[in-house]
Amino acid sequence: MDGTPTVVSDVMTREVLALRTGAAFKDIVRAMREWRIGALPVLDDAGRVVGVVAAADLPAREECREDDLGHLGRVREGVDPRKATGTTAGELMTTPAATVTPAAGLGQAARLMARAGVEHLPVVAPDGTPRGIVSRSDLLKVFLRADADIAEQVRGEVVGRLFGTRSAAIGVEVHDGVVTLAGRVRETALVPLAVRLARSVPGVVDVRCVLTGPPGHPDLDLDAGPPAVERTGTR
Repeated sequence: MDGTPTVVSDVMTREVLALRTGAAFKDIVRAMREWRIGALPVLDDAGRVVGVVAAADLPAREECREDDLGHLGRVREGVDPRKATGTTAGELMTTPAATVTPAAGLGQAARLMARAGVEHLPVVAPDGTPRGIVSRSDLLKVFLRADADIAEQVRGEVVGRLFGTRSAAIGVEVHDGVVTLAGRVRETALVPLAVRLARSVPGVVDVRCVLTGPPGHPDLDLDAGPPAVERTGTR
C-alpha cells in the first residue's frame, strides 16, 4: 500500500485525555473546553475503558431544573435521570462504552459509530486499556486520497486480478474519487463483482461502469450476482 489509511490506527488520535470515574462535573467541562474535545473515555481503577462522557451528555442537567419536574418528582420524559443529576464521570458516562481496536477497518468503525449513535470511539487494546480515540472526521481522511493512487489500486487489485491478461482492454479513470470502468469484456459475469470490489477500495466515492460485453452481447446486467458454482464428480 502507499500509506493510505485503511485501519483505525492510521487515523486515530494517539494522545488520549481520559477521566477517572470520580472526575467532577466542572472538571469534565473544563477539560472539554480547554482541549476542544467532544468526548472523553472513562477509566476504572485498572485503567480500562468502562464508559464515555460526551459533550452531548452534559446539557441533560439543564433538563432537570425544578420547574421541569412532574407532579410526582420525576424527571421529564426522555431525559436520563442519572445523567441529569450526575456530578461525576461515573454517573454521567454512557456505559458500556462502544470501542474499537487499532486494527479495525475504517468501514467497521463507521458502522459501529452509526449503530451506537456516537461521534467518537475509544480505541482500545485487547486488555481494554486506551490506545487512542477516533472521530467521524478522522474516518473521512481516506477520501483525501489522490485519484492516481486510487486508479493504480483498482487496476492492480481489481481489474488485473479478475480479468488477467485481458485487463489491458479495460480502462480505469478516477476523478474526485469517482471511478469509471470502460471497455469491452468477455467475462461479463465478473463485471458486477468488479464494481463491488472497486467500491471497496479506500478513497472511492462511487463507481461508474460503462463496460460492454462481447460483440453481439453488448449489454450487461450489473445487478446480477456472481455466477453459480456447480459441483461435479462423485463422492
